[in-house]
Amino acid sequence: MYKPAFMKLAIRIAEKSRGRCSPNPFVGAVIVRQDEVLATGNTLSYGSDHAEIVALKKAGKKAKGAVLYVTLEPCSHFGATPPCTEAIIAAGIKEVFIGLQDPNPLVNGKGIARLKQAGIEVETGFEEENIRRQLEWYICHISKQRPFIIWKAALSLDGRFAAEDGSSRWISNQASRNLVHRMRSQVDAIITGINTILTDNPLLNVRTGKAIKQPLRIILDPFLLLPHKTQIAQTAISYPTLVFYNQAQQDQIQALQKQGIKLIRVKGNGKKLSLPEVMAELNLRRITSVMLEAGSELSSSFFKEGLVDKCYIFYGAKLLGGEKTMLDKLGIHSINEAIGLQGITFRRIQDNVLISGYPVYPAR
Repeated sequence: MYKPAFMKLAIRIAEKSRGRCSPNPFVGAVIVRQDEVLATGNTLSYGSDHAEIVALKKAGKKAKGAVLYVTLEPCSHFGATPPCTEAIIAAGIKEVFIGLQDPNPLVNGKGIARLKQAGIEVETGFEEENIRRQLEWYICHISKQRPFIIWKAALSLDGRFAAEDGSSRWISNQASRNLVHRMRSQVDAIITGINTILTDNPLLNVRTGKAIKQPLRIILDPFLLLPHKTQIAQTAISYPTLVFYNQAQQDQIQALQKQGIKLIRVKGNGKKLSLPEVMAELNLRRITSVMLEAGSELSSSFFKEGLVDKCYIFYGAKLLGGEKTMLDKLGIHSINEAIGLQGITFRRIQDNVLISGYPVYPAR
């Protein structure tokens, strides 16, 4: 009999792998016998054991005749690792409760069919909404063939990203900035534009606590104007950096490559690069999640293309006035054209407020 508590435990266990196993989805598994948890497992780094295998190894011979709870359908194909279904069958698991069927065409029901073929009782469809939210990056990567894009912005209470003189350090408080660093450590990449580099000279790395990993730093730079002495260029050997461009002088290309920067040329129209082509290139590199930390122009471009999947907006306890409003290049002229947000959550961070939500784009 299905027990909700064990699937909820598997969901919590899966969180241990957030940011640690991309491009694989992070999954949780729990092995149970007579309401006693024998073992748990979460997905390890890419190329290592999946959650089911971790749990089975912990359980050992006790797994025979036990019940497996797993948040995502077990794989049934050879990829970077052998199929989990065969290990489940070999261990003698008698029943499997699956939270969500895997949308990956390589799996998508095949794992369920293989387990049933081996005589194992299988039921699916538990805590689906929570698991879909948990695996939103992976599901976007599979269904849309591009990374899940998170837009992060730090704004004053009256919606300004900077004062009139351009200064913006710091609108948000230290606790909010620490949270941003943790968020960075969980995504595959950070994207910004050349204007942000020229204005703020950021590092765009993780600098608080023990980083899970350093994200790939991506710069959209149509004319390859990236100065050699910026922090980004000077640290490219230590922190992987990728620059998309359209036009450039050969000596600039060679100089940046010598600094350890990878360059990719994509289509462009003046100061704008083809965002669909950028997304396609990232998909080829199996980048599943990206944090967009950019100024008004590039942020507006992502929203115009319908590419922003989630928003994190930090509001600092300041009023700045002036005209430096975020997304002022979006070109919305009527309230009927507004981009809505659904699934809103609020979080107080000392004297700051974090609002998160999912954009709802108007019909085109």
